[in-house]
Amino acid sequence: MRVLFDVTHPALVHLFAPAATALEDRSHDVSVAAREKDVTTELLDAADLPYVVASRAGSGPLSRVGELIERTRGLTEIAREVRPDVVVSQVDPAAVHAARRVGARAVVFDDSEHERVAAALTHRFADVVCTPAGFDRDVPNQRRYDGFHELAALHPDRFAPAPDALRDHGVDPGSPYAVVRFVSWSAHHDIGRGGFSLAGKRRLVDRLADHGSVYVTSEAPLPDDLAEYAAPVPPEAMHDLLAFADCYVGDSQTMATEAAVLGTPAVRTNAFVGDGDMSNFRELEQEYGLLRSFAEEADAVDCAVQFLRSPPTETMERRRQRLLDAKTDVTAFLIDVIEEQAASAGVDTGEKSEPATDPAADGDRPAEVGR
Repeated sequence: MRVLFDVTHPALVHLFAPAATALEDRSHDVSVAAREKDVTTELLDAADLPYVVASRAGSGPLSRVGELIERTRGLTEIAREVRPDVVVSQVDPAAVHAARRVGARAVVFDDSEHERVAAALTHRFADVVCTPAGFDRDVPNQRRYDGFHELAALHPDRFAPAPDALRDHGVDPGSPYAVVRFVSWSAHHDIGRGGFSLAGKRRLVDRLADHGSVYVTSEAPLPDDLAEYAAPVPPEAMHDLLAFADCYVGDSQTMATEAAVLGTPAVRTNAFVGDGDMSNFRELEQEYGLLRSFAEEADAVDCAVQFLRSPPTETMERRRQRLLDAKTDVTAFLIDVIEEQAASAGVDTGEKSEPATDPAADGDRPAEVGR
């Protein structure tokens, strides 16, 4: 069986890498098409997953249209070369288009009800669209599962926090500290949205620093007075940093969920909070008490300071265990879906696939390859 993973964001390394590694261990052929965005390729290197760069992230509406064209062309070239039986992606029109071009099954993951434009260009062309059980919308070819994307990598069967990964970079995992995340709000689905103001960022860090160490990670460059708080760990150790933290606070969607499923008190503020917020955040807050979301940044700052001063460690661990007892092993689910889709196309999923050849792709190989 041959599987192509479309990895367009750092969070997708964590979503897909455990399944990719497991499939390789079963002697299947795994390929990765990457997008140069933030630390995506660094995480793929750390996971020891070879990849081909299909596109680079754009920074505005026009550049994103150009990138979609570039990515569609690049992914199609890669797919013609590796001839996948299954293409796995998260709401990427380029991936389902490439799958159609080479006769592969298209598996799509989606956990964001606000992802309307890309979803409209993706869902109806997919063979299966996998969404969390609480997803607020019914979509074509939908298959619901009781879990969160972030549990693919952070399920305790696959992740154990490593204190030495922090000590090696000067972080004491036993001392009080907070992790802070700021995003750039430049993605197409973020248009008109926002998170912490610059003044709010400064106020947050100043107040947290009165009660412990502060480690900041940011998509956009930080001003000099905040840059001194930059997290010293490499991207692949960020989950270790989150796991030992007394609290997480930021305007990131993904890292808030990662902290929550790790049992770290998580505080989130951005323009999505309020009526119409995404189902996964409502569930983490209302059903499990693992997340606090605020529309006003000042309220988020107050909550985060309280967590850092008096972290509710035992309470959070009990809540996390209740979540883990209720949720699906997302990586196992993903592998099952891939194998089911391949088998439905007549592919033998029990043995390694024969190397593919495609005369149309000869002499047209993408040049940029990761390690």
